[in-house]
Amino acid sequence: MATTTMTMAKALNEGLRRAMEANKKVLVMGEDVGKLGGVFRITDGLQKDFGEDRVIDSPLAESAIVGTAVGLSIRGYRPVCEIQFDGFVYPAFDQIVSQVAKLHKRSDGVYTMSLVIRLPFQGGIGAIEHHSESPEAYFAHTAGLRVVSCATPEDAYWMIQQSIAHDDPIIFCEPKCRYWEKGEVDTERAPRGLFEAVVRRPGADVTVVGYGASVRTMLRAAEAAEAEGISLEVIDARSIAPLDLDTMAASLERTGRLVVVHEAPHTASIGSEIVSALTERCFYSLRAPGLQVSGYHTPYPPSRLEEDYRPSVDRILDAVDRVMGFES
Repeated sequence: MATTTMTMAKALNEGLRRAMEANKKVLVMGEDVGKLGGVFRITDGLQKDFGEDRVIDSPLAESAIVGTAVGLSIRGYRPVCEIQFDGFVYPAFDQIVSQVAKLHKRSDGVYTMSLVIRLPFQGGIGAIEHHSESPEAYFAHTAGLRVVSCATPEDAYWMIQQSIAHDDPIIFCEPKCRYWEKGEVDTERAPRGLFEAVVRRPGADVTVVGYGASVRTMLRAAEAAEAEGISLEVIDARSIAPLDLDTMAASLERTGRLVVVHEAPHTASIGSEIVSALTERCFYSLRAPGLQVSGYHTPYPPSRLEEDYRPSVDRILDAVDRVMGFES
């Protein structure tokens, strides 16, 4: 066993490095990913070690980044595209939805789209608009794409490698406010499946599901709830499309109560989908309706107000109190 402590940013960097060492067809491309090492330094040192042909500083044009990656993927490469911030992905939206998601099916399998689009998402860094968004539902809705999100350094290390090795296009959502948090990373263990949810904290009274930055907030809420005699089972979804509903349903069938946490607006969200799908599967086990704790249905606010917008421990506990207040 080779366990070390590192930040999520470092874990992503090491995961990219290991993937590039294992396969010369892996390329990294994006704005400032080379000499600067990325705005969050995720790609720091990679251009120096692998050269400008494999770590490519692109123009400030997201559509061109993804469009170039489409051609590279057709030719057998495995490009990893960095979108600097979540709100910058929209110029590439047509490429992602019209080409990346569809070419494998359209070509009857002749072309593969083995590419990864790294997307720093969610808020919590005191940034301005276009830098703190949660666009994951757009991509989860698009058939042909897979969408995942890491919540710990260890998952970041392994999931980026698994995503690069996967033959389907993957939107890789990274909770940017967690980049500098440290955790244990076992660089030798066999990783869990890329599309599997994981129970981060067992519990008996309420199933609480989330992903990305929300996972740590849910764990803090579980600690606070325990002091009040309420046991929360915290599930990190990890995969947003597809959803591991089996793991979630197994928990909900025991607890009978569901709270879903995410930063995106609640309307037509991943939270809405989880509540709906689990209600269908677990209807006769429910002791209360499933609830969402989410961002509000407004544009992301100025940084001084963002902590009023993002899910908090208090808002999660309020939802827990509401589901515990229902009778069978």
